[in-house]
Amino acid sequence: MDQRNTAMSEDELLEAVTDCHILGVRSKTQVTAKVLQAAKRLLAVGCFCIGTDQTDLPAAAECGKPVFNAPFANTRSVAEMVIAEIIMLLRQIGDRNRECHLGKWNKVSTNCWEARGKTLGIVGYGHVGSQVSVLAESMGMVVKFYDHLPKLSLGNAQYVSSLDALLEQSDIITMHVPLTAETSNMISTEQFAKMKKGAYFINAARGEVVDLDALAEAVKSKQLAGCAVDVYPAEPASAKEELYCPLRGLDNCILTPHIGGSTEEVRFYRTQIFLNNH
Repeated sequence: MDQRNTAMSEDELLEAVTDCHILGVRSKTQVTAKVLQAAKRLLAVGCFCIGTDQTDLPAAAECGKPVFNAPFANTRSVAEMVIAEIIMLLRQIGDRNRECHLGKWNKVSTNCWEARGKTLGIVGYGHVGSQVSVLAESMGMVVKFYDHLPKLSLGNAQYVSSLDALLEQSDIITMHVPLTAETSNMISTEQFAKMKKGAYFINAARGEVVDLDALAEAVKSKQLAGCAVDVYPAEPASAKEELYCPLRGLDNCILTPHIGGSTEEVRFYRTQIFLNNH
């Protein structure tokens, strides 16, 4: 078994799959048609994440190579991070943490809120979105959700029939949709303008579903009171590269390097999936 700890380029992958029977990848490694055609011995591709958008599915089907994912592998880890970010944004903890590290004692309560009683709007009520729903409700939040497919609500979560209505009603909005032609850039200037003034926005889904320039403008103009972003349209290929993002340096903006599903529990679960399917 050949195991790599970093994403692989197409050329590296072409070399690695020569004698490969099972290929396991995460979101950064792109399994292209060229790779699939070159992997003559390949029996299956395992995408150890929720989505399969890093794999050319039509090409895999044409080659007769099944593709499986791990829809429950990181559900809890992502959901817990979203809940943590909700509290951090409401209390401006990121800013206070940075200030204390600089020796500044800025003990304030202005525009700092409890999560209890706030309305959380969830866009996409799948594995992660529904788990966020349960955790948020246990903290006393009012939970509403929008999904383009009919979904059974958990607990007291309320279905909202349109995205615009959800944006208008929510104090915090969190994204949990896959990347498709319909969801690409689905949140931009028009959608931010529909949100409550002073609302908060979280994206731990796919970077391409949100217009980051529009998000930065919404924060600068105070239309939004803060945001948390874990995924980006263009992400550094390694730790040696710099992250370019228009949100850098803005107040109450939590930026994390695509770590929503990065926990020891998830690492163990993915290993078991790989071994069980090898």
